[in-house]
Amino acid sequence: MPPIVIRLGGYQKPASIHTRACLRFGEVLKAALGERVDFQFVPDVLALGHKSGDLPLMVESGELSMCYISSLRYAKWVPELALFDLPFLFADRPAAYRVLDGKLGQSLRAKTAAQSPFQLLAYWDNGFRHFSNKLRPIRTPADCRGIRTRIQISEVQAASLRLLGFEPILEDIKLFVEQIGGDRFDGQDNPLTNIVNFNIHKHHRYITMSGHVYGVACLMCNREQYESWPAAVQHAVDQAAAEATVLQRQLAAAEDEEMLKRLDPAQNEVVKLTPEEHRAFAQAVKPVTDKYRKDFGESFFALLD
Repeated sequence: MPPIVIRLGGYQKPASIHTRACLRFGEVLKAALGERVDFQFVPDVLALGHKSGDLPLMVESGELSMCYISSLRYAKWVPELALFDLPFLFADRPAAYRVLDGKLGQSLRAKTAAQSPFQLLAYWDNGFRHFSNKLRPIRTPADCRGIRTRIQISEVQAASLRLLGFEPILEDIKLFVEQIGGDRFDGQDNPLTNIVNFNIHKHHRYITMSGHVYGVACLMCNREQYESWPAAVQHAVDQAAAEATVLQRQLAAAEDEEMLKRLDPAQNEVVKLTPEEHRAFAQAVKPVTDKYRKDFGESFFALLD
């Protein structure tokens, strides 16, 4: 009997915490299933000419069995996944993990199975997003005014940034990195790991540790493929996803400090907001959270507690 082909796709370089977690997934899967499975890892679809946003479509079509990418890429199937685009939702990682691993996380898994062609295997840590730009230090919402800023393709995040005074440009990371040296963008937001690993820090002198969005990456599987696998294979995939998630989150927590050490003070000015400055940003974008609290309902938001 031929082995079951399980093909996992990503969009980052070898040093990425996501890439390393994918490799751990493969190791655990092969250890459990041996020759029963042919695990194939495609680490960077950007290098193959794809945009990162192609990944969910490649999984939907069956070209890939699985991928990781930001939760916002699945909001067209599960609108509630846009929740994680809201600003200042989590104070820290432990608070985020409690929600992701609790009732709200389970609710979103069920909605994904019911409303999309995907099986949600795990929630990965996509980092707290921070602002960087080439124009000036950002300490207050007034400093954001008029800065043309690349963000993820998220209308929720765009609404927040407009309230701060930014001019958000919704663009895939592939095109942003290709065009970063030109005049289209003044700034962007990303976790520190991406700011360094995509060499954004070489173009943007100013980095503000705003932590305005905690990013969630979903490890998603083609549900039709998943349901076609024998129970033992499904169990092995679930276990591999769980073990990869433990590593991924450990790496994510350590990565921020490591990335800060790699920034040269002669080349980059890192702005750390005071509690009062941080509150000013949170207050400025509160109308966005209020809108979605009304749209999704208080009962859904209660699952955050």
